Amino acid sequence: MLTYHFGGGPNPLKVSLLLEELDIAYTPVRVRTLAGEQHSEAFTALNPNQKIPVIVEEDGNAIFDSNAILLHLADRHGRFAPPPDDPRRGELLSWLMFVATGLGPFSGQAVHFKHGAPEAVPYAARRYDYEARRHFAIVERRLGNRDFLAGDAYSIADMALFGWAHFLTRILDEDAPGDFPNLLRLMAWIEARPAGQRALAMSGTTGGPAPQVKGNRHLFRHLD
Repeated sequence: MLTYHFGGGPNPLKVSLLLEELDIAYTPVRVRTLAGEQHSEAFTALNPNQKIPVIVEEDGNAIFDSNAILLHLADRHGRFAPPPDDPRRGELLSWLMFVATGLGPFSGQAVHFKHGAPEAVPYAARRYDYEARRHFAIVERRLGNRDFLAGDAYSIADMALFGWAHFLTRILDEDAPGDFPNLLRLMAWIEARPAGQRALAMSGTTGGPAPQVKGNRHLFRHLD
């Protein structure tokens, strides 16, 4: 049976959602990152980068990085991603990597410099806030005349987006949801799905995008 090493935050939430959508059997193992468990010798053997999430398949094969896990599982089970020979594959990969290399990293840095930096760095805070907003604005425009981020079907690109968009007010500010109605429509649709509800419950977050997490400025310290 697949073993799933996870915790709180956006990146595990993506994978939790896909696992629940696939409805496959797995054993969840919560990694207490605030206690430093990701730095243990056993966990480092699974992911040298010492980040969650990680999956370990029955044959002992370990896959780390949330977006790699999404793509691997979607291909393995033939769901939520076009196959490699499908012309729609490039579009899916473009938006998946848009989240992986742009929206996600800029959002994580925005959170760090707003809520976690040991000293105020105004330029960095403005820079990452601007870039996070810019990336979410691209998504908002993309969803203006379509239901899903890539192609015409729900996919792992939407799940990757969901992991971050759920924390929208933490990344930006309390007023941010009003600027992204198309994004919120997709997020609400995912959250209403049984798999979405189970993924949120597993991650320990509540329904609705971006609940504030007060008193925990280290929430995003250990993202992949």
